[in-house]
Amino acid sequence: QVQLVESGGGLVQPGGSLRLSCAASGFTFSAYGMSWYRQAPGKERELVGYISNDGGETDYVDAVKGRFTISRDNAKNTGYLQMNSLKPEDTAVYYCTAYRTLRTYWGQGTQVTVST
Repeated sequence: QVQLVESGGGLVQPGGSLRLSCAASGFTFSAYGMSWYRQAPGKERELVGYISNDGGETDYVDAVKGRFTISRDNAKNTGYLQMNSLKPEDTAVYYCTAYRTLRTYWGQGTQVTVST
C-alpha cells in the first residue's frame, strides 16, 4: 500500500521555523523525485520546490528561496521541508509528492498557520 504521510505542521509566529516531514512507504522512495506543494485558503495549489531522487538537485519557487530547504533521507524513506523566517503568507496546507515518469503519489497534507 502506497503511503505518503506528512507531519510537523502547526501554529507558529511570524519569523519562526517549522520542519515538515514526509514519510513514504509501499514503493521505492529512492527512485522518485519529491516535491512540496501548498494551498492557501481560496487559492490554487502551488509548487513550493522539489528535490531529485538522489538529493543532488533542488529548486524552489521565488517566494521561498533562501527561507525554505528541501532535503531527504533515502535510508529512512523520508523527505523534509525546513521552513525558516515564516511569514503570514506562508499559511497553507502543505503536501508532499513523490513522482517519476507517469506516476505521482500525494500525501494528505498538513496545516501550517503563521500568525500572532
